[in-house]
Amino acid sequence: MLEMQKEVNGMPARPKTPCKFSSCPNLTDGSYCEEHKQTENRRYNRYQRDPVINRRYGSTWRRIRARYVKAHPLCEDCLSAGRYTPAKEVHHVLPLSEGGTHDEDNLRALCHGCHSAITMAANNSRRA
Repeated sequence: MLEMQKEVNGMPARPKTPCKFSSCPNLTDGSYCEEHKQTENRRYNRYQRDPVINRRYGSTWRRIRARYVKAHPLCEDCLSAGRYTPAKEVHHVLPLSEGGTHDEDNLRALCHGCHSAITMAANNSRRA
């Protein structure tokens, strides 16, 4: 059975795809359906993610991040360019791996696109 597609800005939405969880018939916009998203995140964090990263970005970080996004709901980079984009991620200006902290003066609320661009530029500069 096909589900009705919603239009976003006049363009039809991308078709839903089957959940990647083994033998799950549910359709989803992402990789996993809502039923299996938490299960897969738990499995990834336990078996695939670096334990150091898990300690660094644990429950304390999630509380700090939630508080910061609530106080800064719009992407700070887009806002300075005159665009109003919801913030989806919180970026450490000085990365934790380089001595940064979770202090508010080291954080920026960003949309996914701005955060990806900053991260990619930082990774490329480290390789050079």
